[in-house]
Amino acid sequence: MATTKSTTTSAGTSTESVKQITYLAAALKAPRITEAAARLADQARDAGWTHEDYLAAVLEREVSARNASGAQLRIRAAGFPGVKTLEDFDFDAQPAARQQLGALASGGFLTEARNVVLLGPPGTGKTHLATALGVSAARHGHRVLFATATDWVTRLTDAHRAGRLPQELARLRRYGLIIVDEVGYLPIEQDAANLFFQLVSSRYEHASLILTSNLPFSGWGGVFGDQAVAAAMIDRIVHHADVLTLKGASYRLRGRGIDSLPSIRTTTGQTES
Repeated sequence: MATTKSTTTSAGTSTESVKQITYLAAALKAPRITEAAARLADQARDAGWTHEDYLAAVLEREVSARNASGAQLRIRAAGFPGVKTLEDFDFDAQPAARQQLGALASGGFLTEARNVVLLGPPGTGKTHLATALGVSAARHGHRVLFATATDWVTRLTDAHRAGRLPQELARLRRYGLIIVDEVGYLPIEQDAANLFFQLVSSRYEHASLILTSNLPFSGWGGVFGDQAVAAAMIDRIVHHADVLTLKGASYRLRGRGIDSLPSIRTTTGQTES
């Protein structure tokens, strides 16, 4: 009876086994398994691993690599203005927020469909922190979309005019996190405000929002042109939310001899500092 002779590499792995692993890894669309299997083989033999231990270690490397690759794809697809992390943030200027933001970075608020609202004057780090939480969410496996309030209004308006707003809202609900930056920097017309309310309402208790604003909630009625719409929107946002108020001068003005920016005046005539 003829037998097939299998040569053995210096590491003790037969060439036929290596070829078979390479073939099977390619068939599974997991080519990194070949590298991990070869790299861990000697370690497994020397340490006396069981077959189960060796298989688990190889698969763990593949899953970790896939997660890292997937995270990078999700971060690129999110539309962030840049990649920011909490480690990059200067908490010396916002010491009271450190503990709460550290807890939020774990992503627990996403599984509970909770929201995060970051309020404060310009230059206090709201966009940085919103982006950092979004990046962390992407690394935890969640799909994320980032845009300014104005850009979101444009997107919803285009969908409404095309007669596909319900489909767009349903599609957006498949994202674990939507970030709305710069609420309050520009006024929003009433029709657009109604569309924005539908976005908030569609995600209520289903998926998370992060919003940043230079205005306190009392100033949102002037932004959206309708106190009733603003009140209903805020009610849904803050019902399940962590609200952080950042304070202090703009980091952009440090060392420039400017102590503060002009006060922000809402359309109702209320002055906010």
